[in-house]
Amino acid sequence: MKIAAVIGHLESVAPPSLQENYDNAGLLTGSANWECTGILCALDSTEDVIDEAIQKKCNLVVAHHPIIFGGLKKINGKNYVERTVIKAIKNDIAIYAIHTNLDNVIAGVNGRMADKLGLINRTVLAPKAGILKKLITFVPLEFTEKLRQAIFNAGGGHIGNYSECSFGIEGIGTYKAGENTKPFAGEQNQLHHEPETRLEILFPAHLESTVVQAMKEAHPYEEVAYDIIPLSNEHPQVGSGLVGTMPQSVPEKEFLAVLKKQFGLEVVRHTTLSGQPIQKVALCGGAGSFLISKALAAGVDAFITADMKYHEFFDADGRLLICDIGHFESEQFTINLLTEILQQKFPTFAVLKSDTKTNPIYYYF
Repeated sequence: MKIAAVIGHLESVAPPSLQENYDNAGLLTGSANWECTGILCALDSTEDVIDEAIQKKCNLVVAHHPIIFGGLKKINGKNYVERTVIKAIKNDIAIYAIHTNLDNVIAGVNGRMADKLGLINRTVLAPKAGILKKLITFVPLEFTEKLRQAIFNAGGGHIGNYSECSFGIEGIGTYKAGENTKPFAGEQNQLHHEPETRLEILFPAHLESTVVQAMKEAHPYEEVAYDIIPLSNEHPQVGSGLVGTMPQSVPEKEFLAVLKKQFGLEVVRHTTLSGQPIQKVALCGGAGSFLISKALAAGVDAFITADMKYHEFFDADGRLLICDIGHFESEQFTINLLTEILQQKFPTFAVLKSDTKTNPIYYYF
């Protein structure tokens, strides 16, 4: 199996187009055309992780955090980033990063955090806009269902938890076939009137080429009339953070104890306790202070994230409990998530979890 097959599956789960514009997800070293000898899943691709990959004969490291975030103007080993890249290249180790694109899908990093707390009724805290498009095409009546199903099979027609969504209206289309044509109906150089369905279906923007190809293959016309319209609608299952509810409300101190247990924490930094029970919870793996206003607007009782600064704790304003559990701690289960995603697709292939602890932060008690 080539590395390209692994990348293809990962990108079907978390398309690169969903990453934030500051991010650098994707294949960072190596070639997608290499034969894959094994996959090592990690949170970070450090020097120690590359050593582990070499020892375990894995030539592909799939990491959440990109080892190359900004541009590298020189690669001479002066810091851990350059040393890691040098070691990976010298040992033919491919590094693939799946970062904010995995953060931005509802079943990604935040979904795994929600699993640990047993949250139900999950929704995206800050849905992304501008990542949906609408396909409009015109098809002879008797081919409507065939075409509709082909577009659904290509990934179109999903709205929230609903699938196979479309709209159709009947009308009369006209065309005059020119020379060297083979019209579906009618004659060359004669105006033809054809009963047609105007079909409208939404699809994620990253699937445009797939959806258009499926439409053309299922359509009976040799020249297909269609429109692709960008939409400003929010995508309800793509975006930053997640909101859900605990099966039952719990006192604040009990909630903090659950956090410590489920995430294996040594400490939780949090805002003042108000005495209010906790049931509706927002969370964001990694640095999520940019979502405090969204959490407040959602009316949650608690917001779990990491990397909070001193003054940002004041933003809670006594209206919610902010819990900073640590960056590594919030994303630690991403390793299991990546392993499961790949093992389900490649059950007979060597997909391993890294044993290297990459958390750079320690606590002294």
